[in-house]
Amino acid sequence: MQRFPVEYRADAVEDIEQLFSYVLETSFDTVIAARFTDRVFERCEKIGGAPFGGVSRDDLGLGIRVVAFERKAVILYIVRDETVWITNVFSGRRDYAALLHQTLKQ
Repeated sequence: MQRFPVEYRADAVEDIEQLFSYVLETSFDTVIAARFTDRVFERCEKIGGAPFGGVSRDDLGLGIRVVAFERKAVILYIVRDETVWITNVFSGRRDYAALLHQTLKQ
């Protein structure tokens, strides 16, 4: 199968920055926080190799797919025009379904 390029929406980048801040606040270690977010980016890039491997969640939005990350986060993405678009990266402690539904209502 062809590998798709991976792009990040602004919300996803902001989500990853928030994850970095959270890990930094809880660990007090920039190296741990950086390594965690590096692994998040690595996982996102791997999605390009199996773009339709995530669980389909059309209930969250047309074409949304979800993959878990280390039981600590979930990565949401869509595939459009042979490109994987990372839309959000939520901490596992957040109710991402409720957050997305709230955003759609606004």
